[in-house]
Amino acid sequence: MTAKDTVDLGTFTFECGESIPTLEVAYESYGEFDGSNAVLICHALTGSAHVARRPDAGDETAGQARAWWGDVVGPGKAIDTTEYFVVCANVPGSCYGTTGPSSTNPETGEPYGTDFPPVTVGDWTRAQRRLLDDLGVGRLRAVIGGSVGGMNVLDWLRRYPDDVECAGAVATAPRLDPQCLALDTVARRAITSDPDWNGGHYYDTRRGGDAGDERPATGDDEQPGPTAGLARARQIGHIMYLSKASMDRKFGRRAAGREATRDGPPDPAAGFFPYREVESYLDYQADQFVDRFDANSYLYLTRAMDDFDLSAGYESDGDALAAFEGDLLVLSFTGDWHFTAEQAEALAETCRERGIDVAHHVVESDHGHDAFLVEPESVGPPLAGLLEAGLEARTITDTVERPEPDAFAPVHTSLFSR
Repeated sequence: MTAKDTVDLGTFTFECGESIPTLEVAYESYGEFDGSNAVLICHALTGSAHVARRPDAGDETAGQARAWWGDVVGPGKAIDTTEYFVVCANVPGSCYGTTGPSSTNPETGEPYGTDFPPVTVGDWTRAQRRLLDDLGVGRLRAVIGGSVGGMNVLDWLRRYPDDVECAGAVATAPRLDPQCLALDTVARRAITSDPDWNGGHYYDTRRGGDAGDERPATGDDEQPGPTAGLARARQIGHIMYLSKASMDRKFGRRAAGREATRDGPPDPAAGFFPYREVESYLDYQADQFVDRFDANSYLYLTRAMDDFDLSAGYESDGDALAAFEGDLLVLSFTGDWHFTAEQAEALAETCRERGIDVAHHVVESDHGHDAFLVEPESVGPPLAGLLEAGLEARTITDTVERPEPDAFAPVHTSLFSR
C-alpha cells in the first residue's frame, strides 16, 4: 500500500522565533503500519518525499524522474515495505509540496519569497514529529537518512531519543567543515548576485499554483528568477558530490564532440579551445536542475545544512546523543570528501565514549558523496541488518569493499545528477 498526501499542521513556529499560519507537509508512505514497524526516511538537500517507487503513479513524482532511493526502499528491498511502514516527508523550506519560499502566504496572497522564516534542521525534525503524530505513529522502529538527511537523523536522536529504536546515519557528519561551508557560500552568492534574484521576490504573479505546489509555477514553461545563478550554484554542488577518481573515470580531459551543444561560448576564447565532456555534463545537469528546483529553497536549505552543529549546547557530540539508548549505525564512504569517513569515525568514537551502541560501517568506494545514492548494493545490506537485528554480532568498525562493476544491475542516476 502506498500513499502520497499533504497534511496541514496548522500554525508552526520556527526555531528563529517566527511563525507561519499554516505549515503543509508533503509526504509519501509505503506499507502497512502495525504499531511498531514505522521507519522514517530523511531525504538529502534537494530531495523529495518520493523515496520509493509507487506503482499507482508510475515513477514520476515531485518533479524528479525517479524515486531517489528506489533500489533501497520497496517490496523485497533492504528497507522492505512489505515488513515496514515507511514514511518520507519533504522538509519545510523545500519546493516539493511542503511549505517554503515559493508557497503562497495566506495572509498576503503572494509567494513568501525571502519573507519566509529561516529554517533549521531542527525545524525539519519537529515538523516530522508532528506529521508522525498526525499519522498515529509514536515510537519509530528506525530513522534513516543520508547526507543532510543524516544530520536530520542525528537531530532526531538528540531531540527525541526515546522515540527511536535504531538509527542509520549515512554519508553524513555532525557538522560541515570550513571547506564545504566556503563552497556553499560561493554557491549562494551565485544566486543572490544574479540580477533576476530581485531580493528573492522573483515569482511571476501569473503563477498557477497555491501553497503546497510541488514546484513554483509561472503559467509558462520557464522557471522564474535567477536561473543562471541557480545553475552555477548547482554546478558547484556537483563538483562537491563527486570524487577526483570518479570524475577522471567519467570524463577525463576528453572533448565533448561535435554532437554536444551549448547556448553560447562563455568567453571570447572558448571557440578556440575544446568544449570538454566535464563542461557538457555540468551544463546539462544545471539545465535539468533549474527546471525542477527553486532558487530560494536552495538558499534556505543550504543555510540549514551549514548551520547544523550536533554539539551546539553540549560539551561534545557524544554528550548530545547520550540520552539515546538504541542502536546507531554510521555508514561512510572512503571517496567522500563532502562528509568524510574520518568525520564519521570521530562521531562513532565519541558515541562509544558515552556508552552508546554504535557501529561504523566503512564502504570502499571512489564515487564520492554520490555513493550513498548510486551504490544501493553497498548501502542496502547494512541497513537491512540494522532493521532486522540492530547491531547484534557486529564489529565496531566494519569495512566492505565495493563489488565489481558488473556484479549488479545498473542503478538509477544520482539524485544530484538529475
